[in-house]
Amino acid sequence: MPLTRREFLRLCLQGTAGLSLANIFLPHLAQALGNEERPPVIWIEATTCTGDILSAINAVDHDLRHLLSSVIDLRYQQLLMGGEGSVAREVLEQAMDGRLGRFLLIVEGTIPLRAGGGFNVIARRPSGHGITPLEAVRELGQRASHVLAAGVCASFGGPFAANPNPTQSVPLHQVLDRRVINVPGCPVHPDWLWGTLTHCLLYGTPDLDSFSRPTLFFGQTVHDLCTRRQFFDNGIFASELGQPTCMYKLGCKGPVTFADCPRRQWNGHLSWPVEANTPCIGCTSPEFPDRMTPFYARLPGLELPGVRVSTATLTKLVAGATAAGIGLHLAGKVLTGRLGQTYRKERTPTEIQEIVRVKKILRALPPGCGTRIESRRQEDPRSVTLRHLRKVKARGRGQESRTPRKLEERPPEQGDRPARGERKV
Repeated sequence: MPLTRREFLRLCLQGTAGLSLANIFLPHLAQALGNEERPPVIWIEATTCTGDILSAINAVDHDLRHLLSSVIDLRYQQLLMGGEGSVAREVLEQAMDGRLGRFLLIVEGTIPLRAGGGFNVIARRPSGHGITPLEAVRELGQRASHVLAAGVCASFGGPFAANPNPTQSVPLHQVLDRRVINVPGCPVHPDWLWGTLTHCLLYGTPDLDSFSRPTLFFGQTVHDLCTRRQFFDNGIFASELGQPTCMYKLGCKGPVTFADCPRRQWNGHLSWPVEANTPCIGCTSPEFPDRMTPFYARLPGLELPGVRVSTATLTKLVAGATAAGIGLHLAGKVLTGRLGQTYRKERTPTEIQEIVRVKKILRALPPGCGTRIESRRQEDPRSVTLRHLRKVKARGRGQESRTPRKLEERPPEQGDRPARGERKV
């Protein structure tokens, strides 16, 4: 039976341990195509390290021959094609001139703009005129049925467009006046690429997020799916590499990185960076690598007891809603007393001052961040913080050795619940 779209989505979201999606999808794709002519695929390597095509072909194992001979017609790919010179150039020109008909275009790497794109030449005509990636993708992009940007460089610029960017390289979507499906990663995960390509051929364009990434694979953050999430929730952070706890303080960019690496894993579903005790560096993010570096420095800004996360600075990363959500998530953990046993202890005067600063930050945050503490803030911006402070103050009574500074409190209003040990007047 042919694979339905519902089954396709379920396989993508669940992942399959020990098997790549290519091994699952390709037979169904071949069956769906039947005796129809195989869809031509043109793969352009622009300014790239070639890592994305190497990652892609590592996925299909023994099915690589099946992919090339029975499923797709890979007409042009500099690394894999047997032809070279005029033979390879003729295939490229056929696609650029429209003689190839409809095809699917995959582009790897950034597009240099400096010197008219002359910093990269992928072919040369008999006249001596060099065909640049800029010229090729503009011609090919007009005729392709779908355009996929493979890897973070083609999707968002990545390392080859990083500061100081001497070639003035840009991501693919900035030179095409059409929809580009971004499949980022450094390199791209094989499942992400072949899963997206299969969806395009069988069901059309998949659902995309605001950065034109398939939500099948980039719908949740690494932080949401992380296998060490419980350590974050309990405030247990690694102080050095190699410790099997949350690496947020060591620079993990999982809270602002959308990808399903914890679920999908790499190298034949064997492992992924955090499991190998290295922080996520955010390689699927539009801000990678400039605003994700230094990789081993934690995200800066907002001060909390034992944690620092920025609402102001982080808002510049990826999306303001995501950043504000992280700040509120952490603040909510502290202020509602759910950060874990590590921080459920007596607060020092300095810690209490930090909580007061959190209260001021919560007042300044924009509405609509989608957390429970946001609804409380709208009802009463001060109630959450002051309730926590009353508990801290009550616990500290009777301890003459630790006398917190006097804190400003608002007059009690009707409906306020008195703290433990206090009498409501």
